[in-house]
Amino acid sequence: MAELKSHPKVKLFSLNSNRPLAEAISKAVGVPLSDATVEKFSDDEIKISVNESIRGDEVYIIQSVSDPVNSTLMELLIMVDAVRRASAKSINVVIPYYGYSRADRKARSREPITAKLVASFLEMDGVDRVVTLDLHADQIQGFFNIPVDHLKANTLLANYFADKHDDANSVVVSPDHTGVSRARKFAELLDAPIAIIDNRSPEDATTVPESVIGSVTGKQAIIVDDMIDTAFKLTIAAETLKKAGATDVYAVATHAVFSGNAQERLQASAIKKVIVTDSINIAQADQFEKLEVVSVGDLFGEAITLIHNQQSVGKLFGR
Repeated sequence: MAELKSHPKVKLFSLNSNRPLAEAISKAVGVPLSDATVEKFSDDEIKISVNESIRGDEVYIIQSVSDPVNSTLMELLIMVDAVRRASAKSINVVIPYYGYSRADRKARSREPITAKLVASFLEMDGVDRVVTLDLHADQIQGFFNIPVDHLKANTLLANYFADKHDDANSVVVSPDHTGVSRARKFAELLDAPIAIIDNRSPEDATTVPESVIGSVTGKQAIIVDDMIDTAFKLTIAAETLKKAGATDVYAVATHAVFSGNAQERLQASAIKKVIVTDSINIAQADQFEKLEVVSVGDLFGEAITLIHNQQSVGKLFGR
């Protein structure tokens, strides 16, 4: 990993959404987290104080826009305003999970494109650069008129899976037709074939698809997705793969949104292991036996180091 050429003027701030990941990033960069206070008034308004001078500094604000999404987004916007008014030289936001990313186009009449709205908010607030991970759709980068470093966890997850669950008889599975490109890229890293679950109603939590495109009989199936929200799609996919003859089913995803009863649903499913990153903080009480978490702290740490050193971050886009 690269080292900072000089760091007296680099400041890292963590907000409330994912302090453990911020600490891991801080350790990877070799710069301690700076002092800021995030509080709330009695009516839930957010109050932020930056407790040290940042005049002329290169500031990195680490915040996943995760549950509670609206509060974490407002924390981020308010913090950006605070450091801009405190005369920071540059404002870089590190967003391991970009909330509202699923609203990336108008799928129906009169729908908002909320991912673009969030991008506009950040730009109007004075952000100079965005560093994020595995956006729901790559085109979200185009919603910004500032640099966006779109990191990928593919290689990290594939290497972890190969080290922990080595099996030459594997097949990478897309849980529906929209995720085929993601599954293909993951399969290339594992040198494995792909299969597709012919799910024509991915929003229907009650319909179990009957057919799988590709062979999974007698194979270890690895379902790949960018996020796990309610886990309905994954558990249904696992059931379909078992019926099709898969021996073991694993689920791999970058973002563990885990809304509703997702954890209980996954624990009770046919899935053997669920492998995710720590882009969203998973409280100890919300973890379960089948869950394995891979940290992206070093990945973001290296990105920040390369940005500060004015070196190319391109090598991280495939990781």
